[in-house]
Formats: sequence, C-alpha cells, structure tokens
Amino acid sequence: MAKPWGQVSPSVYETGRIVTLAPWLVGQRERVAYLLDAQRGDGGWGAPDGYGLVPTLSATEALLTAAERGDGDPAVLMPAARAGLDALREVLRDPPELPDTPAIELIVPHLVALINERGGADPLPLPPGMDTTRLTKVRRLLESGGKPPQKVLHVLEVAGDAGRSGAVGPTPIGTVGASPAATAAWLEGPAPHDSAASARRHLEAVATRYGGPVPVGLPITVFERGWVLSWLVRAGVPVEVPAEMAADLRAAIGPDGTPAGAGLPADADTTSVALYALSLLGMPCEPSSLLTFDSGEHFSTWQGEDGSSVSVNAHVLDAIGEYVRARPAAAATYEPVMTRVARWLAARQQSDGSWNDRWHASPYYATLSCALALGEFGGPQYAGAVLAAREWVLATQRPDGSWGRWTGMAEETAYALQTLLLGGPEPDERAVRAAAGGYHFLTRSGDFSDYEPLWHDKDLYSPTAIVRAAVLSALHVTRPHIQGN
Repeated sequence: MAKPWGQVSPSVYETGRIVTLAPWLVGQRERVAYLLDAQRGDGGWGAPDGYGLVPTLSATEALLTAAERGDGDPAVLMPAARAGLDALREVLRDPPELPDTPAIELIVPHLVALINERGGADPLPLPPGMDTTRLTKVRRLLESGGKPPQKVLHVLEVAGDAGRSGAVGPTPIGTVGASPAATAAWLEGPAPHDSAASARRHLEAVATRYGGPVPVGLPITVFERGWVLSWLVRAGVPVEVPAEMAADLRAAIGPDGTPAGAGLPADADTTSVALYALSLLGMPCEPSSLLTFDSGEHFSTWQGEDGSSVSVNAHVLDAIGEYVRARPAAAATYEPVMTRVARWLAARQQSDGSWNDRWHASPYYATLSCALALGEFGGPQYAGAVLAAREWVLATQRPDGSWGRWTGMAEETAYALQTLLLGGPEPDERAVRAAAGGYHFLTRSGDFSDYEPLWHDKDLYSPTAIVRAAVLSALHVTRPHIQGN
C-alpha cells in the first residue's frame, strides 16, 4: 500500500531507450553508468539463451547515441558500444532460438535499423525468419490516425514519428502504455501542453525513484497485489490484509476484466489472479469477466493473442475453481469450463513432467502454476500429472539444494518447494527431504531483497514484491515438514 505503483527491477532495455529518447530527463548520467555497469564480459547484456539480444541492441544503440551527444566520456562509451556491436554480430551470425517475449518482432527490427542507420561497414542482419512486416503495419496504422490496440502503446517507442499522432495520449497519471520508453517517445511529438506536463512529471517520478534507470513497466498495481495476496494466503501465511487493498482489488475488476496497471489492456492473467485472491479473502466475485478471453479451446491472455499461455490458463482454473468452491450453485455454469481448461493444461505437460510458458523464463514457475491448479481443481484424474511434475522437480534439484534454469535461484527454489508440498497428493519422504535442502538454501540466501530477472516483458524483469511473497510462502509451507530435522 505504501508503494502503489509496485516494485519492479530496473531494465537495461527500457533504460537504454530513455538514454536515447529523453536525455533531458533527470538521472541521464546515472542511466549511462547503469548500462556500463550491467555490461557482461563478452560485451553483451542480459540473460543467456537468446534473452540477451533485445537488451544488447538497446544498450549498444544508447551508448552510441550518448557518445555522439557527449552524454559521458566518448573514450569510455565507444569501447563499450563497439564491444556491444561485436557481441551482436556474434549472436546474429548464428542466433539461438529467440524467446517469446512481448513485441520482440517489433523491437529487434527497429533497433537493428537504428544501429545500421549510422552507416557502419558491417550492418547487422535480422535474425532468420524476422522481418519488418509487423513493424510497418503498426506504423501505418498510427500514421493513418487509427486508434491502436492498447497493448501496442506499451511499445510505442518502436513506432518512430508515427507514434506521435493525436490518437495516442497518456493516462491520468501521465504514463503512456505503462512504459517509460513509450511515454518518452510520445513526448517527442507535438503533445498538448497539459498532457505533456503530466507525462514529464510521471517520467521524473519514475527516474527519481530508481536513481536514473527505469523499469520496463510501471505501474503494476493490480498485478502485484493479486499475486502477493495469492501466494501468501494460498500458502497459509498469517497476514493482515488492509481493507483498502481488498476494496481496491475488487473495484479494479470491470466487465472486461482488469489490467495489470494503468496504461495496459485488461488481461486474463491479472483478472484471474485478482479474482482468485478475492475468493481467498472471503470476497468471491463472479468470474464472468473472464469469459471475454475464452477462445473456445483455451483462454487467451488478451483478445487477438498470438500463441497461448499455460500459466494464464492455470490461473483461470484457480479463479473459477475457488469461486465455485465458495458459490456451489455456480457449478453448473462453470464446471464445463473447468473441465475443458484442465484437459487443455494436462495435454501441454512435457514428457519429463514439466511445463513451459510464454510469460516466464523458468519452467519452475509454469510447472507450479499448472500443478497447483490441476491438483486443487482438476480432480483425481490429474493426480498423475501432479506426481509427474514432482518427479521432474526431484530430478532437477542442484547439489546445494536449490533449483534453477541457469543457476540456483531463490525464486525458482521457492516454486520448486511449493510444487513438492502444496496441492495434489500428500508429499512422500523424498519430497520432504528435497524440500529440506531447498529450505536451507533459501535461509542461506540473504534478506531476499534482490532477485535475478526471470519474468517476460520487453526484456526480463523481476516484480520484487511478488517474488519475495513467493519465497516467504515457500518457507512457510516447508517449515512444518522439516521441524526437528
């Protein structure tokens, strides 16, 4: 409640765009220093497995621009930028499979073009299978004065001059698309005075809060509150929920659902988790708004989504299942939907027992989401799917007791522990022993104030309060199982 915009890690991608688009904004020197400090030894930025392409493009272009403007010492900036270019050429020479992060098919062509416009002797190629078709369509729509889908506003910075049309404007709090980069891009155009002043104040508040760098998305008010409450209450953590928080969460849900925060479109994920949290708090709310996202086979994150998400559908099953538990008379309406979603989720389980998802880099997040939903609301026929998920978790524990895709991390360890111990059949002795190792890893991991980015947006980010709640929930769930050990 004290930080109503939410708690999100700073972003290399978004900070790079602000360096280029808003050199006038407070904290420019600190933003440039942040990019320099975040550069890897190989010249790139970001995580492995293709996740580094977008942040490396953004940071490299930003440092080239900063050096040209004199926003720092060119003798420092240019070597870092050249190292970034070398890293990009190496990656693009034999690119890995790129992650399914939002708007990557728009961001990469835009940034490659910006870098190549500088006229280097060795222009960067686009990754195989990627072209400018979608970016051109977005720009033409904006140039025509047509109102773009709200999700496009989150990445307005890729539109160039086309993004400064009269069809776009900030929300009452001053953000465009809940994105500092999009807001800065809009401000480059002939904005009305009052709206421009509001947008500048918003950017100044964000940059000041982070000491110069900026996050990839803010605010995330409903998203953060829904997930924090769901993690804690589901795990049985004793928590006093402010009445204002519950009331605000209820008020956020409209006929078409709720967005994660101001400036974003309503989505099925945030709507589901908010509804689930309200039911856990004894305030069940009719989930009819979710039906606007029903494709007939599964639930889309938003209308017109390319692809699908298992975690979104798991959260839909949670929300509807908890509502039916509180309102048994609704079973006739919603049980057919629950049956269909459970079947769809189970069909997407990997042969090793895990799930993967488009909104998170870690399979431990997707696996927990699906195992909990199927274990609690899928019925006894899905006990085997839950047990298979636990077997995968047991098989992938690291020697130090942790779990993680790239290295042992507190966040992923928290998800693994809850998969072993929450929902579904009673955990066996192997699960309890493994959980003890994970518990001791977490208790050795410090104060839980900083987490590696694993959540998908334009680049990876960490919603800090949400992750902290997941870790606290895992500790709370595990402690009774290991007392005396």
